[in-house]
Amino acid sequence: MTNLKFNSLINLKLTQESGQTSQAPWKYISLGDMDEFNELIYLKVPSIINELNDETINLNELPILLKLSQHKSNFNEFSYLYEFPKKLGNHQFSQILDEKNLSNNEIKTIENEIKNELSKIYDLDFDLEKFYEFLLDDEKLAPSVDFCNGLRLFIAKDPFECIISSICSANKSIARWTKSIDKIKHNWGEKVEFDSGIFYGFPSPNQFLDFYETPIEEADADGHSYEIECYTHNMKSCGVGYRAPYMKKASQMILDEMDLNDIFNMDYEEAFDLILKMPGVGPKVADCILLYGFGFEEAFPSDVWIKRIVSHLYFDGEEISADKTRDFGIEHFGDYAGYAQLYLFHYARKSGLMEKIRK
Repeated sequence: MTNLKFNSLINLKLTQESGQTSQAPWKYISLGDMDEFNELIYLKVPSIINELNDETINLNELPILLKLSQHKSNFNEFSYLYEFPKKLGNHQFSQILDEKNLSNNEIKTIENEIKNELSKIYDLDFDLEKFYEFLLDDEKLAPSVDFCNGLRLFIAKDPFECIISSICSANKSIARWTKSIDKIKHNWGEKVEFDSGIFYGFPSPNQFLDFYETPIEEADADGHSYEIECYTHNMKSCGVGYRAPYMKKASQMILDEMDLNDIFNMDYEEAFDLILKMPGVGPKVADCILLYGFGFEEAFPSDVWIKRIVSHLYFDGEEISADKTRDFGIEHFGDYAGYAQLYLFHYARKSGLMEKIRK
């Protein structure tokens, strides 16, 4: 386990709890004056993976547990540790690593990949100070700086996870959709055991195709060996409701028609039109996927709350459509549209504005 540090303005707790649909929040632990966040990530380190693979183990990516720590009153830096797996499936992974005896160069490669992943996930290359100058020039948005200091985008480790999370979030509270995503991971994700505990990966599109949608479907496959309430290894039991077929159809579409990596190289409108073709995806969910899954910061997700906030602040309470809200956000905030939306929503939640405009 190695202790490393990032010097960058970020409020990890605020960012984790802001409801961004890239993924469920990481495991949170309050340790006195410190906040800690733990999560399983997968690193693409082919040279090291090739060394580890043999007749008993076959990895495509290296699972790592990240443990981020930040002082509750200092948002200018955070430190992080990482752990290798203790057990992966039926393999005693710690023994395999001991036998391979990774070199200093291999460890350095792993640490560089971790740094790259953290920079991507928390958008650490984004200049928050410059963005705050932009906010302070807008009298409507200027107060948000005090409420949102250190808030950054929380970008997906895996775009597919963001697609499923965003579909799941439609018409659901933050607490409910994150609980559903955690249940999906526990039911079907890869189980990886570390010294610090057991963590689960996110299932693949191929796996989603095999999920039972309802307890009845699961019971039928099992021959009704138990009472129906005993069948919990299905999507309805995870709380996704009517979204289950959308998730499976989106998974099939990704397998048949899409290479998600191609989306990173598209312009925003092209990517938006493509994502909009997915089952269960409307304009708001499409923008969430592009913003939180692929880092398109010109996206401006517009739901009923953002519509009310924008109407109150910029249109004197006039009734405006979701499309007009989205167009306004993209035009008015430009390249900062995604961050502006994030700050508008959090500011409204924490300042009391949300209650004021509730209808």
